[in-house]
Amino acid sequence: MQIQLQKLAPTFIEEEKISGSQVWNNDMVFSPGEKIQVIAPSGSGKTSFIHFLYGMRKDHTGNILYADKNIAGFNAEDFATHRQRSVSIVFQDLRLFTQQTVLQNLEIKRQLAPYHAATKVMEMADRLGIGSKLNKYCKTCSYGEQQRIAIIRSLQQPFDFLLLDEPFSHLDDANRKLAMDLIEEEVELRKAGIILADLKATDHFNATKTFNL
Repeated sequence: MQIQLQKLAPTFIEEEKISGSQVWNNDMVFSPGEKIQVIAPSGSGKTSFIHFLYGMRKDHTGNILYADKNIAGFNAEDFATHRQRSVSIVFQDLRLFTQQTVLQNLEIKRQLAPYHAATKVMEMADRLGIGSKLNKYCKTCSYGEQQRIAIIRSLQQPFDFLLLDEPFSHLDDANRKLAMDLIEEEVELRKAGIILADLKATDHFNATKTFNL
């Protein structure tokens, strides 16, 4: 599945910011296998861009197409199907179930659309240094630990694209590299693409294309 942008632009950002963008108001095609980096200073619509791609917000002009189908015409069932099979995401605000355990948060995602066995969840948690947290409530974990939980959760389903919105903001360099290595390995397994939006170029991310928002 490709993602196509046709003159996409937010309706709430000043025209002068949009006019200098390499993304807004342009025609673009993102293909599985590509590693796209979108660098976006504060106020330029970084999180909105990711939300547009995921179909969560519609306050934009232009079109977004999944495999030549305009998502403006999708109903709730269409979006549910694509989000289960084709597009995974790490939100900037994570959206974990804080009253549930770490393992419950991961298993909820995995069981909805299984890609890995349950043992793989444990392996990923150990690899990112949160294996001892699996039976703890998410609300007791640090924000950096919660980011790693959200990253692992996003990798429990099949997808053609993984959308990442500032996924490493509270990770030190060593943990950022561990997380990025895991993401790239999992994306390679699926022959999928990455679209990563952040305030600056992301360390350890081997981007094939970089755009300034």
